Amino acid sequence: MTIALRRAGAADIAAVAAIQNGAYARNRAILGVEPIPLKTSAAAIVAGKETWIAEEDGQALGALALEQDGDALLIWSVATHPQAQGRGLGNLMLDLAHRRAREAGARRISLYTGEKLTSNVEWYLRRGFSIDRVEDMGDRRAVHMSKAI
Repeated sequence: MTIALRRAGAADIAAVAAIQNGAYARNRAILGVEPIPLKTSAAAIVAGKETWIAEEDGQALGALALEQDGDALLIWSVATHPQAQGRGLGNLMLDLAHRRAREAGARRISLYTGEKLTSNVEWYLRRGFSIDRVEDMGDRRAVHMSKAI
């Protein structure tokens, strides 16, 4: 697998939308509410966040959106197209987030995921993240996690 990672631009908005919609469809079913990343348009994500595309042979398979948050780099969204899941793209994008955090001088990486998304929580725990807190958001509970750089 030869995956290239590159910054997303306006031409990638449709691909980011397709990747996120596909990746978060399972989360919507588990949560019973719209996943937070889908509440923001792909155009706003690409315009307002450090957004990256993971692609193979010109086909966009993953999208990563990062945002500076105080002394942390927030993984705002990491999404892999359903047809490409299980191929290591999540790890590749997580490695990129670590690199970008170090380059930005961040002291830690942070993220949040749904409490009901236990496989997500476990995946991040296996990658060295710790649970900081669980936030009751009314219609869902968000697990806030972080990792020192």
